[in-house]
Amino acid sequence: MDSAGSATAHRRLRRGRSLWADSSGTAVRHTLIDPGVVREIIDDVVVVGTGISGALVAHALINAGRAVTMVDRRPPMMGSTLASTALLQFEIDLPLHRLARTIGWSAASRAYRRSVRAVRDLGGLVHRARIRCAFGARDSLYLAGDAYGARALAAEVEAREKAGVPGAFLSAATLRARYGISRTGAIVSPGSATADPAQLTAALLRRIVARGGRILSGVNVTGVDSGAHGVELATSNGPRVYANQVVFCTGYEVPTLVPRRDHRIHSTWAVASAPNAAFPSWLAHTVVWEASDPYLYLRTTADGRLIAGGRDEDAASAYTVARRLAAKTRAIQRDVHALMPDTRFRVSHAWGGAFGESTTALPLIDRLPGTRHTWVVAGFGGNGITYSMIASQVIAAALQGVADPDAALYRLR
Repeated sequence: MDSAGSATAHRRLRRGRSLWADSSGTAVRHTLIDPGVVREIIDDVVVVGTGISGALVAHALINAGRAVTMVDRRPPMMGSTLASTALLQFEIDLPLHRLARTIGWSAASRAYRRSVRAVRDLGGLVHRARIRCAFGARDSLYLAGDAYGARALAAEVEAREKAGVPGAFLSAATLRARYGISRTGAIVSPGSATADPAQLTAALLRRIVARGGRILSGVNVTGVDSGAHGVELATSNGPRVYANQVVFCTGYEVPTLVPRRDHRIHSTWAVASAPNAAFPSWLAHTVVWEASDPYLYLRTTADGRLIAGGRDEDAASAYTVARRLAAKTRAIQRDVHALMPDTRFRVSHAWGGAFGESTTALPLIDRLPGTRHTWVVAGFGGNGITYSMIASQVIAAALQGVADPDAALYRLR
């Protein structure tokens, strides 16, 4: 498995300056591999990727009693994690009633319930581990738009009620009275959250190291030989990597063996305001997103910043073009003011990044095709961190010989 000298796609995953690049408390001890000194890397499980997906998976494996080494061609957290806006939702990009048409009612309702559980489980992990990452529970406000109008959202609430998933429909009049927003309708639901993704990831990585795990940077995997009894990885700088199991948590740099029909990469942008922006008080405990194309989403931080994003484009590398960042920043500002005219803020950070979608809006969590001991985690969609939490549970169970009851939802198709 070798594509342009790598077992995974290579991308510049971010452009601009992310808010999380300035987060405090994100130092992580790791070892830059010296190929003249290190000729072999051997461990029970090797996790490729040191972002939020790799951190959650490795943490779950350590908790299950497995010995883990994490490898990355970059230093820790230097991929897509810093591009995340960490709007942690259970709501999937495809509404439940539409997802049911694609994968069937039973599977769709299970997928939604599992996402509800994942956000709750992530909050429980943060609480138990006393991770300081500005984690906070939020309501979600899903606004009618040109993709799904009021009638579609009303049908969505009916589907959620049938599936046991939270959500209440708001009429245009109720929405305006409660939130001051003029749309034909909306869904409000509990069960979402926000966090600082850099602080969350760094804390998990430090816990992994404290419990005997290793984090090695400067390791570019170029080939995978997955045999009957284990996996051997070739690297561009020389060391051979041997493991009983390998898990690729490389995000939008997808392993080349993953069928391309299952996913696509496109571009997205986000901005963050300076602290103490002027926005409605309800936004401090509510995340907002809309059923439109292009869409807008909003969240806030504890120090009064407004984070807004969207304006996606299908082009896989549009976010890497410098002039697009300035144009998208202005467009997102206009979108925010159009939705909430009284909101005032000055942009302090703006960034663009890769964004992945799967055909079902569900993540890819499965063995790599043609292998027995090599796995892939790709949390595509707007629920990346939520999906990473699910992946940590599915992978940890599988490597212990236990079938997660929802694993079939996330298989490669």
